Amino acid sequence: AVSHPDGKPQRKDAVRNRALLIQAAREIFAERGFEASMDDIADHAGLGVGTAYRHFPNKYALADAIFDDAVAAFVNAAHAVLTEPDPWDALVGLIERTLEAQSDNRAIREILLGQHQDDPERHRSMTAAFVEPFERAKAAGAIRADAEVSDVAAMVVMLCTLAEPGNGRSPRLWRRYLPTLLQGLRPDGAAMPEPPVPGSFAERVALSA
Repeated sequence: AVSHPDGKPQRKDAVRNRALLIQAAREIFAERGFEASMDDIADHAGLGVGTAYRHFPNKYALADAIFDDAVAAFVNAAHAVLTEPDPWDALVGLIERTLEAQSDNRAIREILLGQHQDDPERHRSMTAAFVEPFERAKAAGAIRADAEVSDVAAMVVMLCTLAEPGNGRSPRLWRRYLPTLLQGLRPDGAAMPEPPVPGSFAERVALSA
């Protein structure tokens, strides 16, 4: 028998059902984001919704079982790029992997966009993961002196919004615009103007990071 956190043994079918729910939730959240319901997840798993609620009290508990690991994997990947020899290539690679992830997974996109302010820690963890790769590239002279890490966070957020579900655009439309935005970070560009009004988009991203 398999032990449950409360110390009671679980039957094999209960272990199997939990695994089915977690896998179904991964797929449903990736497709529909956090608007998906427990009924959607249970149906996708081929189980009754009562079975789903016996394992998880609500969809947010089920999301916790999935996305804490996903965000931790992203943060680990951000640390891993610090070992790559070219700091600029490492930062660009991290940005591209981030945008690929949100293209394939609507829930990741919603986390990056900070759409769940009742649980902002995942959003903060993902945006904060850019700090060290950015500072390393800037110290190497690959990024203009007046750029800040909040500029990168704002770029990612803007590109995430290009392919919102239902607008008919390709989820990888960001590939067309990323090179232009990256060029704006390079040292040979014109000086960045001050934000025209308080509460600019970049400032709001910086405050949420």
